[in-house]
Amino acid sequence: MSEGLRTVTYPVKDLARARSLFGTLLGVEPYVDEAYYVGFRAPGCPEVGLDPNGHAKGLTGPVPHWRVADVRAELAALVGAGAEVVQDVQDVGGGMLVASVKDADGNGIGLVQEPS
Repeated sequence: MSEGLRTVTYPVKDLARARSLFGTLLGVEPYVDEAYYVGFRAPGCPEVGLDPNGHAKGLTGPVPHWRVADVRAELAALVGAGAEVVQDVQDVGGGMLVASVKDADGNGIGLVQEPS
């Protein structure tokens, strides 16, 4: 069961242009600014992430990532409900676990388990 929307990740081809655009839109500087990911935290919004490798991972548009207590259990439940795994559970650093699926219409759904 979801604990709320955590992040919306956008696959981007030009990270510098996307960083500028989203910085202007959100009115904040990124809190993470690396070659593999740029992340913004703006008041009243879920985190906005820019992934320059997203297209290579098969992302075709923005993917909402939902905060869950147990990413493995939630992934199994979604697959049981008809979702297809896009990315199996992966530790992206500091114990944060992520996974993603797509629904029957090809829409991406991401899962995030915060470090305990």
